[in-house]
Amino acid sequence: MINADPNELQKFSDLAHRWWDPKSEFKPLHDINPLRLDWIDANAGLAGKKVLDVGCGGGLLSEGMAERGAQVTGIDLSEKALGVARLHLLESGHSVDYRHISAESLAAEMPGSFDMVTCLEMLEHVPDPASTVAACAKLVKPGGQVFLSTLNRNPKSYLLAVIGAEYLLQMLPKGTHDYAKFIKPSELARHCKAADLEVAEIIGMTYNPFTQRYSLGQDTSVNYLLRTVRNA
Repeated sequence: MINADPNELQKFSDLAHRWWDPKSEFKPLHDINPLRLDWIDANAGLAGKKVLDVGCGGGLLSEGMAERGAQVTGIDLSEKALGVARLHLLESGHSVDYRHISAESLAAEMPGSFDMVTCLEMLEHVPDPASTVAACAKLVKPGGQVFLSTLNRNPKSYLLAVIGAEYLLQMLPKGTHDYAKFIKPSELARHCKAADLEVAEIIGMTYNPFTQRYSLGQDTSVNYLLRTVRNA
């Protein structure tokens, strides 16, 4: 059994050709990418690190990390998204090793092979997020860091991330998110603990509709990021 929802894969595959258009459905990812990169780089020092990007999609984060000197492998189960990611390398000149494989399969093939692992904006799209977290833990070296991000599950997150972002502001296509798959920080922390990952930091990401800017801070009620360390 592959830990993937065929409907989710199809949804993102259908949009794959628009991945690198900053005015497309992926505009929010373009807007938050610098924030994510700065946060990861500040905590892990990307230059010279061997990094795995789980659920890399069209390669936005993968290329950003490669640009900062990391040796990046990006994995995804959408062939179309990976095709777009590989094609964009011809334009950017960056080097990323893209592979069509699940995190679980790669964990069996290459355990403990990476200095750090990122899995951002993906956990809320898979049937079994605990399995993905466990695979990320297996893939990182002891003492290495795993960076995760997802959406909190509460009335506010439903109002802002689904009703607001998809229907009112139309920042995302309708149906992008399934509220039932949102994950509370306490739940994600339990998945991490079960996978022998120690939570080192949790930080929130908020959006100001008036300035149209994202920022990192203490508010984890909607979007949040988790930094973990694999126990030696």
